[in-house]
Amino acid sequence: MAAVKTGLSRKLLTRVLSVYFSLTLLVTVGQIFTEYLSTKNHVESELQTLKNTFSSSLTRALWELNHDQVRAISEGLMSLPIVEGLQVRGENGNYIAEYGLRAKRSPAPVDREIIEDHSGGVFSFSFPLVFKFSGRESTVGDVTLYSSFDTIFSRIEVGVFFLIGNAIVKTTFLVFLFMTAFRTMLSEPLQTITEQMENFDPQHPEESKLSIKLEDDNELLQLKESYNGVIDDLIASNNKLNEAQNELTLANKKLDDQNLILEQEVAKKTASLSQIMLDLEQQKDELIAHQRELRQENENRQYIEAELRQRNKELAGSMDTLKHAQEQLLESERMASLGGLVAGIAHDVNTPLGVSVTAASFLQERLNNLKTDFEDKSLTSKNMASFIDEAEQTALLLLNNLERASDLIASFKQVAVDQTSETEREINLNDYINEIIQSLKPSFKHTEYQINVSCPQNLVVTCAPGAIAQIVTNMVMNSITHGFEGRAKGSITLEVKEENNTVSLYYSDDGKGLSEEELSKLFDAFYTTKRGKGGSGLGTHIMYNLVTQSLNGQIEAQSSIDKGLEYFIRFPKN
Repeated sequence: MAAVKTGLSRKLLTRVLSVYFSLTLLVTVGQIFTEYLSTKNHVESELQTLKNTFSSSLTRALWELNHDQVRAISEGLMSLPIVEGLQVRGENGNYIAEYGLRAKRSPAPVDREIIEDHSGGVFSFSFPLVFKFSGRESTVGDVTLYSSFDTIFSRIEVGVFFLIGNAIVKTTFLVFLFMTAFRTMLSEPLQTITEQMENFDPQHPEESKLSIKLEDDNELLQLKESYNGVIDDLIASNNKLNEAQNELTLANKKLDDQNLILEQEVAKKTASLSQIMLDLEQQKDELIAHQRELRQENENRQYIEAELRQRNKELAGSMDTLKHAQEQLLESERMASLGGLVAGIAHDVNTPLGVSVTAASFLQERLNNLKTDFEDKSLTSKNMASFIDEAEQTALLLLNNLERASDLIASFKQVAVDQTSETEREINLNDYINEIIQSLKPSFKHTEYQINVSCPQNLVVTCAPGAIAQIVTNMVMNSITHGFEGRAKGSITLEVKEENNTVSLYYSDDGKGLSEEELSKLFDAFYTTKRGKGGSGLGTHIMYNLVTQSLNGQIEAQSSIDKGLEYFIRFPKN
């Protein structure tokens, strides 16, 4: 009998023990990890308890600027086993005390309790120091306590070794038990069965049955009975085979008679097959004709495809032309807006300049009269006092009107330059919006329209100011031109807020509003309710592109009939 390369019992034993080893290892690792997490949570709870114990004394020491006492308390905390490092910072972020383990921290002040994990198995617990005085709270600094994996492992070391030893003992016992059971119940009976099966004699199959004695009704007993059943079937098959050979001899004789009859039938079928071949030749000729027709149709389709390809090329050229025309229209809309701004500013500047010229002419005339009286030696104190009074009033009038013209020109200059440039720079958003509103006032100075602006005084953003100017200008002029059409009064609200480095701009008016259909097309290019009256339909489309592309933001609009129009604009601060 040839030696078995891989025994069945050994293979089964290997698989069973492999699964058991894997489960044991997984469970042991899980228990160790659970123990680690439990101990870590306990250590974090102890760190939080230390906060309740020492925070009041540290807070008072920092409030009184007693840094020596802060260091003394810190050294006392470092003597505790769970504290392996400590950092104390003042309200300005300066480090007052640092001991032991430390990790890089954010310069931002701590405003709440924070537990953080760091590299190297280090974790920390940070909390602010808040001093309460006369019902008010003031943050005077913050504290960070550090601990590490070494502290946790020192607490769970004994439990870890116990879990590993327990797993090893159980595994060793189970290996011995399985090996004994597999050898007694599987390996030895299988070897006996194999030896008896190798002694099989085809000439005397009834003597080759298995005679092994098995006490349990298991798979091996079923194998024995099945094998013996196969031997019985083999004996019966041999008997039937002998009978079949006798029947086969009789059948061969009948087959010779049938061959004669079959040859006659073949002759008849051959004649029928010849007729079928003729019919197939005719169908072949018809198929060739159909192929010629299909080839002609294919050529026609190729010609049509070439024509379609040429038309598509022409359409692509038309699309490029349309895109260029759209860009020119967008630039024209921007320059038209700037032109309207120039006209309004020019008209508004002419008034204070005209008054200034008149005042200067009057002052020149009074100076000439004073010079004449002085040369004629007829200058009196009364005349001199009158000249001084008139000169003061004239100078004050000159200063007020020239200052007014200067303010208008300064606001217009910055806004106009920004609208023709896409350069990014830092701007104070509150001051810049007020400059835009100042430059737009000539457009509605003879009306009762009110513009209310609410913006943080120190809000500084980095963007292309021209985009802000164009957006605010378009919103205000759309409200005046469309929203307040036919109305003597109107109110506009522009509110700006900052949240999480995002600027939110809310704009609303109390004009006549838009219907749902008009609102759905508000940002479409060339859509306007003033078709034929000077409206290009590009104002709100330009606003949408400036917000989403120049400012990398989002814009939404809401409106209903007689309820005004609202814009919600959000874009990053930088």
